[in-house]
Amino acid sequence: MVATLDQGSLRFTDLHRQIPGISQRMLTLTLRNLERDGLVSRTVYAEVPPRVEYALTPTGKSLIPPALALAGWAIEHVPHIEASRQAYQARNP
Repeated sequence: MVATLDQGSLRFTDLHRQIPGISQRMLTLTLRNLERDGLVSRTVYAEVPPRVEYALTPTGKSLIPPALALAGWAIEHVPHIEASRQAYQARNP
């Protein structure tokens, strides 16, 4: 979600569309937690209907490089992780 918001401010429905498989409830809870932790800001516009946008704070933006590094590590190690899972399943049916 943090990487998705790195593109700029997004409305809830736009975020929901761009994050496959996430439920509305989980998205709501995650956004609340990220806002609580100071990583995401929530802006409400006094319009009809009300418009709410979410954006990364400077602290949230500072999370992008480590998150990308972790994602790169995960991609690099997928074959080893999958082999370890299969070996574990074989030992623990």
